[in-house]
Amino acid sequence: MHVNHAGVLIDAFDRIKGVVHDTLDDISPEALTFRPDEEANTIAWLIWHLTRVQDDHVAGVEGGEQVWTSDGWEGRFGLPFESSSIGYGHSADDVARVSADADLLRSYHDSVHARTVAYLGSLTAEDLDRVVDQQWDPPVTLGVRLVSVVSDDLQHCGQAAYVRGLFERK
Repeated sequence: MHVNHAGVLIDAFDRIKGVVHDTLDDISPEALTFRPDEEANTIAWLIWHLTRVQDDHVAGVEGGEQVWTSDGWEGRFGLPFESSSIGYGHSADDVARVSADADLLRSYHDSVHARTVAYLGSLTAEDLDRVVDQQWDPPVTLGVRLVSVVSDDLQHCGQAAYVRGLFERK
C-alpha cells in the first residue's frame, strides 16, 4: 500500500489556508481587532500568530530563513516586537499591538503556505522519521513537528472564525 505522505500533509496545510481565507474574506477592520473581552485574542493576532508559528517551525526543520524576514514581511507589518517573536507568551497588551488589514494577513499567510507546500513536496516518507528536536522525551521527529504545527494552526483558525462569528452577532 502506497501512502502519499506529502499529499496528506499538503491537504492539512491547504485546509488551514482555506479557513484563514474564509475568516478574512470581506471582514471589516473593526472585526479584525474585536475582542470579546479585554484579555481575548483578536482575529488579527490569531492569524498573524498561526502564520508566524508555521513560518518559524517550517523554516526551523528545513534549515532555512523565515519568510517573515527573508521576504520583508516583518517590515510590512511594522510590529513593535523582536524579529523572532511568534506570539508565544504575548500579553493582552501585545495582542492589541497586532494591527494589520486582511490583505496583509492573507498575503503573508499565502507566502508562508507556498513555502510550506514546496518544502513538503520535497520530503520522502523516511524524512518524517528524522529527529528534529532532542529536547523532548521521546525526541521529536519531523512528522510529529509538522502534525504539531497543523494542530496548533487549526486550533487558532477555529478561534479566529469563532471570534468573527461573535463580532457579527453582537
